[in-house]
Amino acid sequence: MSIVQQTFIDWEFIICNDGSTDNTLEILKDLEKLDKRIKIITYEKNNGLAYALNLCIKFASGLYIARMDDDDISAIDRLEKQIVFLDENKNIDFVGSIANVFNEKGIWGVLKMPEYPTKNDFLWNIPFIHPSMVFRRNVFENITYNTGFLNKRCEDYTLLMELYSSGLKGYNIQEPLINYQVENGEKKYRLMQDRICEAIVRYRGYKKNRMLLKGIPYIIKPIILGLIPQMIFKEVKKIQYKNMEK
Repeated sequence: MSIVQQTFIDWEFIICNDGSTDNTLEILKDLEKLDKRIKIITYEKNNGLAYALNLCIKFASGLYIARMDDDDISAIDRLEKQIVFLDENKNIDFVGSIANVFNEKGIWGVLKMPEYPTKNDFLWNIPFIHPSMVFRRNVFENITYNTGFLNKRCEDYTLLMELYSSGLKGYNIQEPLINYQVENGEKKYRLMQDRICEAIVRYRGYKKNRMLLKGIPYIIKPIILGLIPQMIFKEVKKIQYKNMEK
């Protein structure tokens, strides 16, 4: 409900029920009755996140498109700050932010992002937190989320490298405007198949952005991370998320 409570009130909340088989649709319909700004899109077959995002964008009528996942929490002034930023910076096409990271035990770290991401920032990892982002609507006039099999877990990486290859620019507000759910437990949550798909996505994205030569060492990064012992992987994660436990 963090969207309903935003200080920026001129919004429409488009929620996609991507072929759920439980009581999700009933819950969503009850939410729709609470606020006329909430709109539910539903269909019977699960088509994946990229398909759902494209459909939501198609139904949206606003000048800006904001991302949000159901397991994250937006700061109450998130949309206001991001939209004011885009209104005042016409040379920026989309804006994200840094984030607090949390799990069932509460906030355990901060995920930093570069303020002015460049193509080189895509080498180690994607330089934006996808559910923190707000895009100008015209960004999606010629480019949409890729619904291919490779992008089941990499739709954001593919989209943003495509946008950068087209000359568009992004920015990250340097304050945590969302609480971003990230587990830091004793198990890895990505299958090796997904890691191989990411390696292919990286190869294609680096090639499109004319940075393949410098990107070669980073193409196999997701596969290597999948092979290292969990104890070491957890420590790497602590460093990445600026662990607050230390």
